[in-house]
Amino acid sequence: MASEQTQVSSYPKLASEQTQVAESPVTVFKYSKRVILKTVVGRSDGGFGLVGETILVGGWVKSSKEVKKEQPVQTSDVKVGMAEPHDVTCVEVLQSRIPFLRSILKVFGGGHVQIREKLDSLINRPPTPSNAFLQISDGSCVSSLQVLVESSIVPPSQIMPTGTCILVEGALQQPSGVGKHVIELKADKILHLGIVDPDKYPLSKKRLPLDMLRDFSHFRPRTTTVASVLRIRNALTQATHAFFQNNGFLYVQVPIITTTDSEGFSEKFQVTTLLSKEIKKSEQSVMNETEVVNLEVVKASIKEKSKLVEELKRTDSNKEALAAAIQDLRKTNELASQLEAREKSKPGTSLKTEKVDFSKDFFSRQTYLTASGRLHLESYACALGNVYSFGPRFRAEMSESKKSLAEMWMIELEMAFSELEDAMNCANDLLKFLCKWTLENCSEDLTFVTKRIDKTIVDRLQSMTSSSFKKISYAEAVEVLKQVTNKKFEAKIEFGASLTEEHESYLAEEIYQSPVIIYNYPKELKPFYVRLNDDGKTVAAFDVIAPKGGTLIRGSQNEERFEKLSSRIKELGLPREQYEWYLDLRRQGTVQHSGFSLVFDLMVLYATGLIDIKDAVPFPRSRGKANN
Repeated sequence: MASEQTQVSSYPKLASEQTQVAESPVTVFKYSKRVILKTVVGRSDGGFGLVGETILVGGWVKSSKEVKKEQPVQTSDVKVGMAEPHDVTCVEVLQSRIPFLRSILKVFGGGHVQIREKLDSLINRPPTPSNAFLQISDGSCVSSLQVLVESSIVPPSQIMPTGTCILVEGALQQPSGVGKHVIELKADKILHLGIVDPDKYPLSKKRLPLDMLRDFSHFRPRTTTVASVLRIRNALTQATHAFFQNNGFLYVQVPIITTTDSEGFSEKFQVTTLLSKEIKKSEQSVMNETEVVNLEVVKASIKEKSKLVEELKRTDSNKEALAAAIQDLRKTNELASQLEAREKSKPGTSLKTEKVDFSKDFFSRQTYLTASGRLHLESYACALGNVYSFGPRFRAEMSESKKSLAEMWMIELEMAFSELEDAMNCANDLLKFLCKWTLENCSEDLTFVTKRIDKTIVDRLQSMTSSSFKKISYAEAVEVLKQVTNKKFEAKIEFGASLTEEHESYLAEEIYQSPVIIYNYPKELKPFYVRLNDDGKTVAAFDVIAPKGGTLIRGSQNEERFEKLSSRIKELGLPREQYEWYLDLRRQGTVQHSGFSLVFDLMVLYATGLIDIKDAVPFPRSRGKANN
């Protein structure tokens, strides 16, 4: 019906727009006409001091309820003929609710004409007026704003479903009912309405677990939990840039596409345009060759021809016909074999890179998505002193770990004229700064995730800011773990073996109960570019392990000596041509330098109490998962 359609108005000129923003007690967003909800409900008084202000807000419905308005009873309409008021009212109710009884009434008719007339008037009576109370959020904070919308403005059924988007103008007032809210917005106009289909909208069900939300990464930030995690992630991003900018670092963007295996042993994603061309060419060839002949059709034909051969054999009346049928069946079988062979050799089943002519590729050589930007950062550190980068890194590992993704964001830095100890001190300061910034700028979100995810988050962050980091060598760590008698580790403890997550967690959480820096690892466990120590067995590398967080940082002093680095490349059998530019940094004006990488996504995991990295990333990319 036309009367039920919502009229969407154009943006109005609000009173707050006609004065300067500085004179208004509310803050209008500079690039739209709406007020950010955080500036209303995030005030110390919950927004109570804004009562009487007319504002424009927008957001998504998180929950809702409808309350019917009380209507005065008109007794003059109740009396019908000689019937008593109570009896007539009961009949009217039954007649308006049950069409079957109304049909019986029509059959018997007669003295019930007045009742039928009254019934018709009840059926056509307008619906009872009501108020819809909406809790809306615009993503700026945890708290929501209560919005009261009368049914005369828009039918409640259109605006109440979870996920509905509204842009509404109205006046702030004290809540009209009892509840936790100290203020509500009474709607005057609905300026935009984005409806949802509750049967298809995935967030219609309340409190979906995080693992189910991963299948709807385009909708999941509308949940309070994911929104809080993303706001904490944003704060950590701000803190990262603030730390480096305040400490004299320059921000450098390193390439995502590289010709260099940055660690010498990482599983890489190859970048090429040849594969798509070969697939298209082969698919077209197969289509042309099988355009007329289909394998399934040929197999069906074989069955028919086989039946014919069997029938001719049984009759034994026409030897020439039998011979011709057998010959025809043999040719059909040969055709089927050829088609099956083509099916097995379709493109995409195997493509060996050694057979590919990369000189015809887009970059005329093999290229990869970078797994680390530290090598490229070195070239800028050797000119600008102290540099850092912040961006995505890629590893084609088949891991199913909850702390690993194919695409992960990394904070990386390099410092000229610095040694291993300098890099460890910088890592210490960075982690403390990030945790302190989060505590000071994310109090509301931390309160929410503490309640919803992990009750120890605030204590964990405070402990990081105040703890002294324990520094031990790899050899010391191995000896300490060997002395443990009250726990049996899954992996054997011996010098030269990698420390597992179990080993590292035990050191940080049980033995030292503080962040731990482990340094001087065996050279076999670290990348080729790490500086070789005087013992010839270990290298100047370090890892920072946080209690309940695992390894957050991996760093090193890098090899500045040409001969040592050249020997390591040869020793590991790495393609020297890939690293000639890197060796040039040692040939021309070499300098001592150090740096590290912090897995930013793991830092978000640490600051929020989440246990799976897929929930700490806006659009996670993992093995078999790249939905959008």
